[in-house]
Amino acid sequence: MAPRPRSLPSAECGQLEREGTVKDKYNIYAPVYDVLSGERAVYRAGRIQGIDALDPRPGDQILDIGCGTGLNFPLLQDRIGPTGTIIGIDRSPGMLRQAQRRARLHRWDNIILVQADLISLDASAVMEQVSGQGGTPASDGIIATYSLSLMPAWRTAWANIQNLLGADPRVSIVDMQEPYGSARWLAPLARFACRIGGADIFAHPWQFVEEDCVGVDSRSARGGHLQIRAGTLQHRHE
Repeated sequence: MAPRPRSLPSAECGQLEREGTVKDKYNIYAPVYDVLSGERAVYRAGRIQGIDALDPRPGDQILDIGCGTGLNFPLLQDRIGPTGTIIGIDRSPGMLRQAQRRARLHRWDNIILVQADLISLDASAVMEQVSGQGGTPASDGIIATYSLSLMPAWRTAWANIQNLLGADPRVSIVDMQEPYGSARWLAPLARFACRIGGADIFAHPWQFVEEDCVGVDSRSARGGHLQIRAGTLQHRHE
């Protein structure tokens, strides 16, 4: 029988969805997200570049911020191997259920899934839960693909995320902007796609890497629509 991914945690490691709010569209569309998201045609290219720029090593523990259905998992597994650990964090329980199914299908037992709202993150509770499931309190690196631009208070989320990292971690942010140059004519389509998905195409959260990291690796893909920044975050707390 396939190994069971470490259990999906409860509200102890973050806020559950706020009661009385509009239903989370990602809960509704989670079962068909991979088909509808344009992953193969557009967005997989950014994941590949982002994880390559992150350059995780065998045995590393990597935070996958806004992990969704686990589309980064295969690429991360190829780099960290069975001795590494993936900590997938997402606010949507529906998306996390799909991520859990992916892990079971591939018999990956080195994945810890955490339901948490990164804007109101209780970092100490997350670290305690990760430790209780076989991970380490502080992670070696972080990958955030197309997730920070979905968060209305993404600056707060970024500050909170740093509390989950160890000293001098690697950071990679992949997100979206309007295409430029010869692909500029696709800008209206890109704006529409981001609006439908709930992302702010003008957020440009990769600026955090440019401002806070050293050794920054800057890349782009799909006519500049996908922006990738990776580097080493310094001056971390102990």
